[in-house]
Amino acid sequence: MKTKIFIDGSEGTTGLRIYERFQGRDDIELLKIDPELRKDPAERKKLINSSDITFLCLPDVAAKESVSLVENDNVVIIDTSTAHRTDEGWAYGFPELSEAHKEKIVKGKRIAVPGCYATGFISLVYPLVAGGILPKDYPVSCFGLSGYSGAGKKAIAVYEGEDKPKDYNSGRVYALTQQHKHLKEMQKITGLDRAPLFSPIVDDYYSGMVVSVQLYTDMLAKNETVESLLAYYADYYKNQPFIKVCEPDDEVAASGFIPGNGLSGWDGLKIYVTGNEDRIVISSQFDNLGKGASGAAIECMNLVLGCEPMKGLCL
Repeated sequence: MKTKIFIDGSEGTTGLRIYERFQGRDDIELLKIDPELRKDPAERKKLINSSDITFLCLPDVAAKESVSLVENDNVVIIDTSTAHRTDEGWAYGFPELSEAHKEKIVKGKRIAVPGCYATGFISLVYPLVAGGILPKDYPVSCFGLSGYSGAGKKAIAVYEGEDKPKDYNSGRVYALTQQHKHLKEMQKITGLDRAPLFSPIVDDYYSGMVVSVQLYTDMLAKNETVESLLAYYADYYKNQPFIKVCEPDDEVAASGFIPGNGLSGWDGLKIYVTGNEDRIVISSQFDNLGKGASGAAIECMNLVLGCEPMKGLCL
């Protein structure tokens, strides 16, 4: 029997990418909503409760409304919005972090897909805190670079429009008030005592991102080098097909540049460790629409269904 899937918010970037990834899958039956009724609560309620799994690709307020419409106890909700990522009772959709995270996804009825910047940050920081390497009170600083597809439909239209402002031709730093919506999950999931300093940059290319965290080696709880951290990450993420740790002789790291769009179209995440004996930079490179959004959502769905986590994804 095919799994009945409803995508609530299928017109957005994430929803469209999820829909595209279902093409050719013979184990999925997509429940489609009449475009004229896509904001109608009664029609959405009917389709949500008729589904086995509903993806929410909506703004936070609408995502919360959709959850309130659930009456069928068997429906699994996979929410790609910010609305439920730190809520009790919701599994955090990053199974590679630990067996406990994976188990909650497999058994959960409510799954919150991580934010794109949060994915990059947490992939780097969570293992270090869990391993007693990074103290929880460390003053963590982070910056991230993303393609404009993560900025939403209105911003995409501006970037791709004929009247694109001159400023949009270059990278633009934002969240200058240190109030970015991903900060809450970045702090809570990693267990840091305080939110990190975070400066995101949106640039003039479609998709792909790099998130970097800078560390002073003498402030870590253990003596670490570039080589020892590479070995640590390789062991932590061993047998995880979605996480690749660069080799010591990695050509990208050796070039001195990590391109933001270098893994666009790939559904995994790559970790780099660079620097010297005093200061180390740890970086994650991935597609904000892949492991940072729709790819991660489908990975979670695959785990719920008990099939190969990579099914339908590009690795």
